[in-house]
Amino acid sequence: MTASTDTPTSSFENTDLPSPVSESDDRGFMTSGREVHRPISPAQHAVLDYGVAATFFAVGFALGGRNRRAAALAFLNGGMVLGMSMLTAYPGGLVRKLSFRQHRTGDMIQAGLAAAGPALFGFAGDSAANFFYAQALSEVGVISATDWDAA
Repeated sequence: MTASTDTPTSSFENTDLPSPVSESDDRGFMTSGREVHRPISPAQHAVLDYGVAATFFAVGFALGGRNRRAAALAFLNGGMVLGMSMLTAYPGGLVRKLSFRQHRTGDMIQAGLAAAGPALFGFAGDSAANFFYAQALSEVGVISATDWDAA
């Protein structure tokens, strides 16, 4: 501020640019005040879920003969994704016991299991672990790009 006027002199005080400080939205997520476009709809998410479950089961069968621990983790992840998909209130859900937001929580847990699973199951140094690491990263991307308010 100058002595003669109460006009701000700092470039951060008088600007049309968004504030550098983030705010918390009504769900507790940090935002910059801008709306984020999330292109994956609930129907698209359901298609992805069933595809991911099928992929985990295929990987489980493929790994069964050479790495039983990795196969077990693949079947566990596949069962988790399939079960959540069947129980979610979205297109493709059969029983509809989980809200779409509850499904999001399950997706986060599943991504964590895929990421930590190779270490937990004792094959972190094996090349089979790379599939789980890649799937966990992919899951984080899908979680980030899904419109969780649309269902």
